Amino acid sequence: MATKVMVDIPDERPYAVRIGAGILAGSGSHVKQACGIEGAGRALIVTDSNVAPLYRDAARASLAEAGMRVSDIVVPAGEETKSLEVLGEIWEAMAQLGLGRDCIVVALGGGVVGDLAGFAGATYMRGVKVVQVPTTLLAMVDSSVGGKTAINLEAGKNLVGAFKQPSYVCADTDTLATLPEREWRCGCAEVAKSAVIDSDEFFFWMADHAAAIAAREAEAVSEAIARCVVFKADVVAMDKTESKGVRECLNYGHTLGHAVEKLAGYGTFTHGEGVAEGMRFAARMAIDLVGAAPEFVEAQDELLDALGLPPLAWSAEPEVLLDAMKRDKKARGGHVRFVLPRDVGEWELVEVDDATILSHLRTWVEGK
Repeated sequence: MATKVMVDIPDERPYAVRIGAGILAGSGSHVKQACGIEGAGRALIVTDSNVAPLYRDAARASLAEAGMRVSDIVVPAGEETKSLEVLGEIWEAMAQLGLGRDCIVVALGGGVVGDLAGFAGATYMRGVKVVQVPTTLLAMVDSSVGGKTAINLEAGKNLVGAFKQPSYVCADTDTLATLPEREWRCGCAEVAKSAVIDSDEFFFWMADHAAAIAAREAEAVSEAIARCVVFKADVVAMDKTESKGVRECLNYGHTLGHAVEKLAGYGTFTHGEGVAEGMRFAARMAIDLVGAAPEFVEAQDELLDALGLPPLAWSAEPEVLLDAMKRDKKARGGHVRFVLPRDVGEWELVEVDDATILSHLRTWVEGK
């Protein structure tokens, strides 16, 4: 039995996120219906070298059974694939295949594939329909919903991209069975982030079910995914293009997290490991800057610990970390901004001066 969450964003066509076990096999008909295709259609599956051997054939078969002509492109697995070079290869392949504006790009994989394929779909022939088929917990709870697509530059992560809402999202929880433990914990960080920012009800539910989620118990995992999708859909509906300050709450933990990912070298730490570290850092800043209680910080630490996300045994010079933060796309006018929680479900977007950031970074480094 699949759970369906509708994402209804102003000035966009509403789209469904279906969550359930074994739903990839029957997804072709849902894709055609969601994308408004009558008769035959063209679909391009973009996947990576890890996911292709596991799920490409099932995705192809489902689309073919629905009467679509299917092609696929397999890119190397890893964060380095989110590059202009690989994006250009996808564009060229789409042109060589003779794909027109009526084609559908199907992103089959984790967040890297979702970002890359989504950006290709957003820009090829000025935009074609995109379907997200996330195969990681991180992608199911976060990147497959909301329409953010991007590639990395040498200067930083996700610096070039576009907003492109998918036409449909298929989150088959059976695909999570093949997810390595480290990637599982990566997704758990984004679940924790959503719970902290959303509400007491979600946070305390997470605290009660953290062990079950860490152990991948199916019922708890499906519930967590659905809760995250509802939370993110509500936020995106209020601030589609991150222009009103509301959607920036989704960046909680990402300010330091992105700097850690970049400076340690992409792939050294997962995105979730960086975000969890960033959440710990931001919560401690929040005590001084927005009046968060130490008890809140302790409760968040306990949740992250229970999900298998301990503090990282890594640091860098505070000045180097600050410079990386300033180069991140979330900075404005050379000033670094943090999402700081006053408490669960209460947050503030704060522009923090360099001296204050450096002071907190020195404390963080000294604690390593």
